[in-house]
Amino acid sequence: MENTNFNELGLSEEIIKAIEAMNYTVPSKIQEKAIPVIMDGYDIIGRAQTGTGKTLAFAAPILSGIERDKGKIKALVLAPTRELALQVNEEVKKISSFSKIKSFPVYGGDSIDKQIREIKRGVDFVVGTPGRVLDLMRRKVINLENLQYLVLDEADEMLNMGFIDDIEEVMVSASPERQTLLFSATMPNAIRELSKKYMKADSVSVQVESKSKTATTVKQYYYEVRRDLKFEALCRVLDATEMQSAIIFCKTKKGVDELVESMQQRDYSVEGMHGDMTQAHRTNTLRKFKEGSLKILVATDVAARGIDVENLSHVVNYDLPQDTESYIHRIGRTGRAGNEGVALSIINSREFRRIRDIERETKGKIEKAIVPTVEQIFATKSKTMLETVKTQLATEEYKRFIPIIESLSEETSPIEIAAALMNSIYQREVSFNYAEDFKEESRDRRRDDRGRDSRDSRDSRDRGSREYSRGRGRDRDKGFVRLFVSVGKKDNVNASALLRFFADRANITKRDIGAIDIFEKFTFINTSENAKDKILNTCQGKKLDSRTVRIEVANSK
Repeated sequence: MENTNFNELGLSEEIIKAIEAMNYTVPSKIQEKAIPVIMDGYDIIGRAQTGTGKTLAFAAPILSGIERDKGKIKALVLAPTRELALQVNEEVKKISSFSKIKSFPVYGGDSIDKQIREIKRGVDFVVGTPGRVLDLMRRKVINLENLQYLVLDEADEMLNMGFIDDIEEVMVSASPERQTLLFSATMPNAIRELSKKYMKADSVSVQVESKSKTATTVKQYYYEVRRDLKFEALCRVLDATEMQSAIIFCKTKKGVDELVESMQQRDYSVEGMHGDMTQAHRTNTLRKFKEGSLKILVATDVAARGIDVENLSHVVNYDLPQDTESYIHRIGRTGRAGNEGVALSIINSREFRRIRDIERETKGKIEKAIVPTVEQIFATKSKTMLETVKTQLATEEYKRFIPIIESLSEETSPIEIAAALMNSIYQREVSFNYAEDFKEESRDRRRDDRGRDSRDSRDSRDRGSREYSRGRGRDRDKGFVRLFVSVGKKDNVNASALLRFFADRANITKRDIGAIDIFEKFTFINTSENAKDKILNTCQGKKLDSRTVRIEVANSK
């Protein structure tokens, strides 16, 4: 069906009018394939990646075919996360804007009483997470006896999250006459079994390959580095790259937490998102990311489902996913709507084969990139700073500082003053006191590793020393001194609070501070020799959030 338009797919006039108002003209591949099948009344298994228009593919025909019966729910969409449920519901509201059909989202983390009241007022179309839908079913608020359409959206992720029993309970309770629509990015065996058990025998499978789309709209690169240089490589890449916004993917929730903490210590605008975080925190984080006040989001695959951010410029694989389909799904979040995106992967030598496997399976090219040098970082930051200066010169606000500069000009040339100010900004902008040569540093680390390996067994009884011997305290080898601080996680202390405490009391900068290792009851912090004396003289016995702080030089272990 080449050159198909929405008018040829059998949709109702109200839905066509809404689609036109949304400025959609030509259906995507999944819409072109799925809508006629759904309109003809068949169960469907739709396989397509994120960003291909799956929501409209199932919502438009449902909204065209729904038979309203006040007080009775006719359509139900199950989604794995609150974020995706809200996103789908917003899309449904847009598509139904010229009809009288009412949709409503239900999910955990929000008032169930409020949701009960809304459903009792009359809802035609419900979008919800499995747990909350079941809760409302058990309370006799949601009744599926008259259901026309049941949709499983992101079915693979719902199964990965352990929702299989909940999903089956919903499917068993739904009207046997309903039409079942299953959409998924991947198709594991569990989904095939589910479809055989609960879908009609004449169900239709449609599949849309997004490999060529991903390869042509997303530029893909990888950086191959040693594991112990991975974090610095990430920081160098971020500092040398102009990013509008970025999602960084980690495999685990713990990995997200650790990376966010390390990045926040380096003053990046970053927050994390995973399933163990409170709903309020996730909502607030997502709002800031979509508004642009938060530039970088670190997330697990599951938490990122349902995050739809316009003009996402970069996706970073800090951890490679386990399968190629997940890789395609991740990087498909950028390069949408005709825009070009960039996908970056940071790997070690053992993961190189995975890069080649991904290239082969996607028929795309992932180019090797070199970790940026100090000079490249300087060039990028200088360009950004010059643009900021030019913007300031176009306003009148800077003129209030002219008398100060004129006063300084009696002792120093204006050029030197400007250079000093730019240097001060640059010092705040870059995340590390970078080593001049990444390759030389890598060779130095290999020699250090051999020495650290022999120390590991001797220090295994000392938890703080064990963390240090693994490399987190490596700044000490460059002339830093390790201090013991008598506050830790139980005191609600984080790296930012410690840095502020030392800066305010001892008048030092973050350049004087190296690695910070925070444990339950205490903290190890690396400082320069000069900062050590200032901290011991001015911070000893002072209070940090009502807790008196004791500080001493740590022993050699």
